[in-house]
Amino acid sequence: MSAPLQHLLNAAPDLPPLRDEALALAHQLLQLPLGAALDAAVPQQPLPRQLGQPPASLTSVFRSLQAAGWQGAGLQASVRESPDVTAAVLSRLYGWSGEANGYGLPPGMGRNGASEPTAWDGPGRSVGRPDSGPGRLAFTRCFAVVAILLTAGYLTWRLAAGTVNPDFWWVSVPLIVAEIHNAAGLILFTTQLWDTDLRLPWRRVQATSYRVAVLIPTYNEPEEVLLPTVAAAVRLSPPHDTWVLDDGRRPWVRELATELGARYLARPDNRHAKAGNLNYALERVEADIVAVLDADQVPMPDFLAHTLCYFDDPRVAVVQTPQFYYNQNSFEHASLGGEEPWYEEAVFYRVIEAGKNRYNAAFWCGTNALVRVAALRSVGGVATETVAEDMHTTLRLHRQGWRTVYHNEVLVRGLAPSDAVEYWKQRQRWAQGAMQVLKIEGPLLRGLSFGQRLSYWATLFAWFDSWRTLTYMLLPPVVVFSGAVPIAAPGYVYGPLFLTTLLAQFASLRLLARGYYPPLPSLVFEALRLPAVLPATLLLVMPRREVPFRVTAKGATGRRRPPVPPLLWSLFALSVGALAWFGATLAGLTPTVYRQIGAAAGAAFFAAANAGLLGAAIARVLDKRFWGERRRGFRFPVSLEGTVEDVPCRTGDVSLSGALLVAEGDPMAGVGDEVRVVLRLPERDVALRSVVRGVERRADGTWQVRVEFVPGQRPLLAELALALWAHGQRLSPRPSPAATAGV
Repeated sequence: MSAPLQHLLNAAPDLPPLRDEALALAHQLLQLPLGAALDAAVPQQPLPRQLGQPPASLTSVFRSLQAAGWQGAGLQASVRESPDVTAAVLSRLYGWSGEANGYGLPPGMGRNGASEPTAWDGPGRSVGRPDSGPGRLAFTRCFAVVAILLTAGYLTWRLAAGTVNPDFWWVSVPLIVAEIHNAAGLILFTTQLWDTDLRLPWRRVQATSYRVAVLIPTYNEPEEVLLPTVAAAVRLSPPHDTWVLDDGRRPWVRELATELGARYLARPDNRHAKAGNLNYALERVEADIVAVLDADQVPMPDFLAHTLCYFDDPRVAVVQTPQFYYNQNSFEHASLGGEEPWYEEAVFYRVIEAGKNRYNAAFWCGTNALVRVAALRSVGGVATETVAEDMHTTLRLHRQGWRTVYHNEVLVRGLAPSDAVEYWKQRQRWAQGAMQVLKIEGPLLRGLSFGQRLSYWATLFAWFDSWRTLTYMLLPPVVVFSGAVPIAAPGYVYGPLFLTTLLAQFASLRLLARGYYPPLPSLVFEALRLPAVLPATLLLVMPRREVPFRVTAKGATGRRRPPVPPLLWSLFALSVGALAWFGATLAGLTPTVYRQIGAAAGAAFFAAANAGLLGAAIARVLDKRFWGERRRGFRFPVSLEGTVEDVPCRTGDVSLSGALLVAEGDPMAGVGDEVRVVLRLPERDVALRSVVRGVERRADGTWQVRVEFVPGQRPLLAELALALWAHGQRLSPRPSPAATAGV
């Protein structure tokens, strides 16, 4: 932002009512000289000091200005191109203090330009928050109730009409149990997602009397992962201390923390893993509120400013924010044609956790959260008995009467597992932790309110979905191979009832999930979770023993072909074999006799569907895109202007370890040569010593240069990291001096 423009914005309150702010916005967006901006936006009447509520979308910002008497050609379209600048001016026009997010949406703005009526008093919803208007919400709730009633009626018929076939109890009983499990899950899901927009008092915190500390526990993460987290944490406001808690006891981590302005702490042992690391720090850090960030979780500038306000309520112990990932090429991401790729955890972090606010049951998810130190001390610190220390600690806090808040705004961005091995490791740890909590605390979860019990049951119960999925995978082949009839009812009666109920349940789940439960990808990931979750749930019936805390690898994991678990291959082969057997039986080539051809045909249909899902799951594991990460740092596909050895260039991608440059001329450097690369960031230039790793002349006469940044430039890399993580793929070059000469 140019100095004259910044001056106009800073001085706006002392100028005629908002006139200069509108002109400054027009000038910045259109890159016109100030005189041309004056000509382009001629006031027909003075703008009022308060414009009312923010407009429904960025494209209507100037509609509001025009409605107030301003005319400006091309202004509306320009807003889309500069959401960050627009956000800065909106903070003046509407008193909005939120940052521009993935869509540049201030409060009350909906996705894709749609109005978003909401009960949320907080800042702008960021990164893919779905619309949830009153009409849609009412329809969703009505449909969910109808689905529950339909399911109840179906199960009543199944049990009262004697359809559980005793002659084939070994298939009929597992089937009815799975159907009852479905019904229970639907009821719990509905109770949790009934209201995801609970109104909570909110304000931006500029200063606080609390002593605040940001804690970053780390163990084995590489520098390219840890540096942006520390750099961003140090720059947060309001004033605070940043502590790097190094369980790896690495000298370079101490140096990094010192160079970036953070404090360093290492303990003599690694007892109780992350929980022990945090407890060790709590005994030594002087703070009233601690923010906990995993080593790969990079906070946005407003992380503290948007969350500290909830501690005005002395009963609040935890404020949790969503987990969102910047490596959108990870194993758990899938492109569904929208603006943002879907990721498997989205339904939990954007909808389910938000719904828990209704019951004061939102729980700490280990990172991206703020915790009151006094509350932690009241329950003996972070729980160390389980590998789900976050949820276990929250349960104890709730039992003591403390409150928790889920702030549904993406304020931190981290790394998702890059391959199937790390995905399974992470999911297994979560499932093991849930089983440990259930085993230690008991299924009744004494000391909690009924609503809190519902919420914890919903979370713990969900891990047993894998057994239901396994049942639905096994039963069709069993029916096809044996000719068993699991339901004692005619197919023309049972079939329509079953399919209607099943479709109603799926539709209800999709509506309640506010678009975060796409059926096919969600079912594929249900299959993918089986090898990790099934053995983890067996902890519930095994003697109590210590479960090691297995850290999910971040950064460079190495290129590797993940092995497909035998369970997935076996289920796939069983389903495909069932189809072949069904065809052979119809041809009279097997000893199997189908007493009810409808039951066998239905089983074959579901075997085919299961084979498709399992095949998609296996293909995802084997997909070379998900064979681990060979690079130490994530590469952002951003275009920045700069120079390499004074030759103008533009970046193709940038990471904290290097960049791909497209130079306009020959940089006169070969592989292994050290060169000076200058990158023009939005706020400043950074000059980085680099080593050339590849040079190639392209057909259009430009030169493609691959460079690796030389170690020992942490302060400069911190500036680069702050720009990359704050703006990501929306980062655009800062205007050159020539472009602002007319200002």
